Amino acid sequence: MLPPDHPIVPAPRIGVLLINLGTPDAADTPAVRRYLAEFLSDPRVVEIPKLLWQPILRGAILTTRPRKSAHAYQQVWTDAGSPLAAVTKAQAIALKDAFGAQVLVDWAMRYGNPSISDRLHAMKQAGCERILLAPLYPQYCAATTATANDKAFVALAGMRWQPAIRTLPPYYDDPAYIDALAASVTEQLAGLDFAPDAVIASFHGMPQRTLERGDPYHCHCRKTARLLGEALGRPLTVAFQSRFGRAKWLEPATDTTLEAMPGQGVRKVAILAPGFSADCLETLEELSIRGRESFMAAGGSHFAYLSCLNDSGVGVAMLRTLLVRELEGWIRAA
Repeated sequence: MLPPDHPIVPAPRIGVLLINLGTPDAADTPAVRRYLAEFLSDPRVVEIPKLLWQPILRGAILTTRPRKSAHAYQQVWTDAGSPLAAVTKAQAIALKDAFGAQVLVDWAMRYGNPSISDRLHAMKQAGCERILLAPLYPQYCAATTATANDKAFVALAGMRWQPAIRTLPPYYDDPAYIDALAASVTEQLAGLDFAPDAVIASFHGMPQRTLERGDPYHCHCRKTARLLGEALGRPLTVAFQSRFGRAKWLEPATDTTLEAMPGQGVRKVAILAPGFSADCLETLEELSIRGRESFMAAGGSHFAYLSCLNDSGVGVAMLRTLLVRELEGWIRAA
C-alpha cells in the first residue's frame, strides 16, 4: 500500500521510438540555417576537426547555403509541413495499435523537432520502462544510425531512472524489407506508361573515406541493390547522390549517371531511393525534380521517380515485422 503522499507512478509500458534524420521547422532561410548548423556540426556527419571545420561552417557555408536549401525545401513543402516529418509521423500513427495497448509508439528527428531527448523524456514520464530505439535507416552508417543512437544515449545519461534500451539493427538485407521494396517497385513500374530501359537505385552519398575507415554503408547499399534486383528479375544501376564539398565521394554519382545515360542509348529511366524510409528533400527535390531536369536535358525521353515505402500498407507491414521481432521477450508476438 503506497503512502498518501507517494508520487503518482504510471503503469509500466513499453516504448517504440521511430527516428529519422531531421528537417527544418519551416521552409525559410532562418529555419534552414538553424537546421544546417546543428546537422553540419555533428562530428559523425563531418569528420573534420572542430577547430578547422567550425570557421568554415559559420562563414561561407551558413552564409550562402541556407537560402539555396530553403528554396529547395519550398519546392516540396506541404500543408502538413516537411514531407519527412509528415511521413514519419504517419508511420508512427499507423503503428499505434500494432503491438498492443501496453506499447507506446512515438517518433523523433535526430536534428530538429521533435527531438529525441524530448520524446524519450515524454515516454519515460508515460511509464515506458523499456524502449526500443528504431532509427529508420535500412543500411547502417555512422552518420545516420550511430548518431541517432548517440543522441538517445546522451539523453539517457541525464536520467536518474533510465529505461531499458534496445536498438533496431540495420535491415538492408532482411527478407521483409526486400520483399516490401520489390512489391512497391513492381506496382509502381506496372503503373507507368512506358517500360524503362534502366532502373536506378540511388543511395545517399558518403565520403569515400568513410568506407576506408570501416563504415559498412557502401557494402550494405550494394547488397540491397543486388537482392532487390534479384527479386525484380532485373539488374539495377547503383548510384550515390547528394555530394557535398571537395572530398572524394562514393561513386558513381547519381547526377552524372543520369546525364550520361541518354548518350549511351538509355532514354527511358525509372529511379528509386531504397536507402530512405520516407520521401524527403533528397528524393522529392533532388531526384524527382532536378534528376528529371538533368536527364531530360541530356536527351532522355521518359523519366519516373518511384516513391519510398513511406506509410504504405507494405511499408507499415514491413516495419511491424521488424519491430515485433526486436520486441520479442518484452511483448508476445501476435
